[in-house]
Amino acid sequence: MEKMRKPFQGTLNIIFFNWHFYVIAVVIVLFLLLSVSYFQNPFHIIAYIISTLISVSIFLSLSTSAYIYDLSGLYKLPWITPVNSEMLIINISAGFDETSTLLKDKFKNAELIALDFYDPTKHTEISIKRARKAYPPFPKTKQIETTDLQLKDNSADKIFVIFSAHEIRNPNERTAFFEELKRILKPAGEIYITEHLRDLSNFLAYNIGFFHFYPKSTWITTFKNAGFKLRQEIKFTPFISTFILDKNGNTP
Repeated sequence: MEKMRKPFQGTLNIIFFNWHFYVIAVVIVLFLLLSVSYFQNPFHIIAYIISTLISVSIFLSLSTSAYIYDLSGLYKLPWITPVNSEMLIINISAGFDETSTLLKDKFKNAELIALDFYDPTKHTEISIKRARKAYPPFPKTKQIETTDLQLKDNSADKIFVIFSAHEIRNPNERTAFFEELKRILKPAGEIYITEHLRDLSNFLAYNIGFFHFYPKSTWITTFKNAGFKLRQEIKFTPFISTFILDKNGNTP
């Protein structure tokens, strides 16, 4: 049974995991607004402009996040068709897994293996550390390396990598990771890669934060270098893309 999410859980998680950024932003805005009485123009105008830009940026990012993560039905995973047949499902996360329980509900008769490639020496973001403290991992989650998934060749029917592949910042390591995905995927299997993209929609929503995402061209190059064929791209809201991959030369 799908676990019910709390109201605005996604937005509250973002604020909690990244609270230091919001504290810094609030301190800067308050400092600028309180300082205007001590300076003459043009400082007044500059202070008001900077304060407004910071405030608008925070509002847009949080309101967009509320739309995506709390109001859009994202966590119903509507782009995934439930299947009741026996199969092996792999779900790969990077320190924070919100989807294994949801996938288990969609593939009731499948064996689901949750893998986590989080490495505190490589993935040093404080937000991930806070997320790991706040939410326990999916039962029996296996800790793996991006270059060694510790599974047999041609064993997986479906592989899901949801909001985690972008954490692999080194392009060579990212290609090696996808080569590992190809190794464990059955000839007729498929892979779902779900990510924000570094595009106009995400820039308008997250400002410079969109640099944490990769452009579509980077993903296409990675897929090609690892020997995958892009079967389909599904847009869920203007901000999220899911790429469905087949082994190159294998089409349904």
